[in-house]
Amino acid sequence: MAEDSSRQTSLHCFFYWAEHRPDSVYLTQPYPDGRVEDITWAEAADQVSRMAGYLVSLGLPAHSSIAILGKNSAHWILADLAIWAAGHVSVPLYPTLNGETAAYILDHSQAQLLFLGKMDGTADGWNDIKQHMPEDLPVVSLPLSPRKDTPTWQGIIERQAPETPRWPDPDELATIVYTSGSTGRPKGVMHSFRNMVSVAEGLQQLFPVGTEERMLSYLPLAHVAERAAVETQSLYYGFHLYFANSLDTFQEDLQRARPTLFFSVPRLWMKFYLSINAKLPPRKQKLLFNLPILGSLVKKKVLRQLGLDHCRAALTGAAPLSADIIAWYRNLGLELLEVYGMSENFGYSHANRPGAARAGYVGVPNPGVEHRIGEGGEVQVRSPGQMLGYFRNEEKTREDITEDGFLKTGDMGEIDSDGSLRITGRVKDLFKTAKGKYVVPVPIENRFNHPGAEVVCVAGANQPQPCMMVLLSDELRSALANGADRAELERELAAELDAVNTACESHEKVAFLAVVKEPWTMENGMLTPTMKIKRNVIEAFYNARMDDWFARNTKVVWDF
Repeated sequence: MAEDSSRQTSLHCFFYWAEHRPDSVYLTQPYPDGRVEDITWAEAADQVSRMAGYLVSLGLPAHSSIAILGKNSAHWILADLAIWAAGHVSVPLYPTLNGETAAYILDHSQAQLLFLGKMDGTADGWNDIKQHMPEDLPVVSLPLSPRKDTPTWQGIIERQAPETPRWPDPDELATIVYTSGSTGRPKGVMHSFRNMVSVAEGLQQLFPVGTEERMLSYLPLAHVAERAAVETQSLYYGFHLYFANSLDTFQEDLQRARPTLFFSVPRLWMKFYLSINAKLPPRKQKLLFNLPILGSLVKKKVLRQLGLDHCRAALTGAAPLSADIIAWYRNLGLELLEVYGMSENFGYSHANRPGAARAGYVGVPNPGVEHRIGEGGEVQVRSPGQMLGYFRNEEKTREDITEDGFLKTGDMGEIDSDGSLRITGRVKDLFKTAKGKYVVPVPIENRFNHPGAEVVCVAGANQPQPCMMVLLSDELRSALANGADRAELERELAAELDAVNTACESHEKVAFLAVVKEPWTMENGMLTPTMKIKRNVIEAFYNARMDDWFARNTKVVWDF
């Protein structure tokens, strides 16, 4: 690709592929009725040009904020591109937001119009959001939108003439990405087109990617991780992007895509792992995997069942993943690479390299990235993907960027002699016990590796010792609800707790673990849209039960 025509921005890349690979399929969208739509690069460009013409016809001020609300879909990507082609700024909203937060973002971003996409009110926040929508905000409905009383994407492109794109300058504001709000109000992170493309340019130097790749987009496109790893890469390299229809059809959607590159977050890697354990118990895995010829066949079958048998590189990020789980995937033959980044640097910070990955480390700096450890052990990073600042919040921008241009990440970490970074926790996650000793919860959580535990949270501020809350897998919770004996499970959990405590300082030793009944989900506010735990929400929810749990004086407390 010529530098001047295709690499300046994602929009340049998009129209480059529409010209050079017009008949190749870019986007594959499944629908609830079983229909699957393939959209070629040429068809995508035609739709984008026509929608851009509609946006231009509205006479909005240049660089207006235009919001996108909906689950991932082909038309989410097309709406993003149309906003840019019309000379405006895209503002994605998480589909799982509550109504109050959605209203805040629409107001704070000064959104002039909303593209409303795939929402159904069951596994998203639509039922609440619709009650808080500004009445005077214009809405355009994408396919699968819950509203039928607005102009539609299809209706507009059928009658609208195509518009020549307004080619953006690489340093112009492209998007405002609001943080997932794990604490407090979400902040609007401003990114330029150059920030976004830096991710693809850096990846090119790490391992080869080409037009033959396939990816499945299912993590929220409102987050920089999916935007960087999936949307931006597909536009830069010109490869085929697939979408998932629903959670119930996820395996079918994954089998359709047969991704060659796959990005996920720890919670979902753990779910995949637990689903295999439910079918093939760990003891049996250990026996079969070690057989000379049969072991290799079984591993390939497991990857095929996961839909990852064509995957040559898999990434995990957004939160730490246990070294044992990473080792399990690598033993299957899947090179699972930890990467590290933040909303504030468009996910472009650190990555493990193929063939040189180290468990427990998020890798070395990506090309062009500098890192250091600042005051209090905080990781500081200067990246080509670094934000322009926080939208309408200069004070917070000055607070989070050092005078010499490094981003204060809020993460605690260590850098070894080879330049590899290990994240040891969040600065704000530190808590003090009643004995006045500080505890860093993340390393303790990462050492707890019972195969039936989906996610854990260490807490215990102002208590004698830390404690651990454990959410079991769906399968285990269902079995227990149907009367399964918990005695053996309790013994296993207690033994795993003992193993964790052997590596803890005396003040860090976990007094007990509480097996909780309430699922932790995005809908009840205990997980962020990228499935990280909202520690403060979880702690507040269980705080009233802490004294009773400690008083029971037992290693395993059953909260149901």
